[in-house]
Parts: sequence; C-alpha cells; structure tokens
Amino acid sequence: MAEAGRPQVRQFVVGPLETNCYVVIDGDKALVVDPGANGADIAAALSGLDVELIVATHGHGDHVGGVAALKQATGAPFAISAADAGRAQSAADNSSHDFGYDANAPAPDRLLAEGDVVSVGGLGFSVIDCPGHTPGGIALYGNGVVFVGDTLFAGSAGRTDLDGGDAGALRRTLMRLKGSIAPDTLVLPGHGEATTMSAELAGNPYLR
Repeated sequence: MAEAGRPQVRQFVVGPLETNCYVVIDGDKALVVDPGANGADIAAALSGLDVELIVATHGHGDHVGGVAALKQATGAPFAISAADAGRAQSAADNSSHDFGYDANAPAPDRLLAEGDVVSVGGLGFSVIDCPGHTPGGIALYGNGVVFVGDTLFAGSAGRTDLDGGDAGALRRTLMRLKGSIAPDTLVLPGHGEATTMSAELAGNPYLR
C-alpha cells in the first residue's frame, strides 16, 4: 500500500489470528512492525532489503511470534516497550500457547517509550504510549500513517479481558488518540482492514 505523501508499506497477514505485519520501506531500508508469525518467510520476502529494526506494538504472542526467526535471519535489532518486554518473552503471559504460537520474542535490544522516534531510511515515527489492551502497548505515528496494534480497529477497539488488560486505561488511550492523530491519517491496525482517523472519528463508538 502506498499513497501520495505516505510511505511505502507492505502488509503480510500471518498466524492463526491473522495478524497484520507491516513493513515500511524507504529505498533499500525496511522497518518491520508486529511479525506475529512466519518470521523466516517474512525475511525471505524482504530479500534485498536492509531490515533496520523490528518493532512490536505489544507483547502478545500473535504479535511477537515471528520476531526470533526474523531477527536471526536479518540480524536486525528488536524493540518493544519496557512494560511489555517481559510479556513478549514469556509464553505464559503473552497468550502464545493459547493460540498455537510457539516462539517467544528474544530479549529486546531497545526499549521504547513515549516520545521516542524509530527510524527507517529517512523516515521517522514517534512512539505513543497506548496502555489498555496490554500495559505496554504503543503506537507508531508519522508520515501520514499510524500503526496502532490492537488498540484501535475499524469500528472497534482492543479487548481488555486478557491478562494485563485495563478498560479504563484503554478508554483514556483512545481519547488521547482522538485528540492527537490527524483526521487524514491512515490507521493500520493489528488485525482487520485499514481505516482512516476521520472515518473512526465519524463512526467508531469507542471514540465518542
């Protein structure tokens, strides 16, 4: 997917829960967001690109299950928030066993927090803390797109009934996003179809 004024983004739908893995490409550089499964296959599909960083928006198994294989194949560092780093490394906490994901994430090379910037080529994306679905959920915002993980979906929002979920925190996160993400931003969620912030502001009951 690529539109005027927005970066080139490739999408892979991976694993039993059909997680959206996104790859931002700038020249011969790539940033991979949420490789939930099939890490070796993703690496093969990106042959010829220099993967500069692997980022997980949160630590559930369906978003980190492919990190280890992708990191091994590419040598790219792995980044996640401090609050979800332990969850990503423990199948008992990240629900991977429940859904058939058998690979924990490795220890992160970088811990992300609000206001940090992750870069690929000449592009930068600001980290936004998004607690609620998990304590350490994050979004990556910049260049006309926002990667929101399982915080926001087209017409819906993330579940909070899994370990670490907090409905009140999610509500506060959604209100922050409502006030800080530009309406023309392309919203790329962890599952399901892409949307725009304007569409969600108009019709998503969780943003009212």
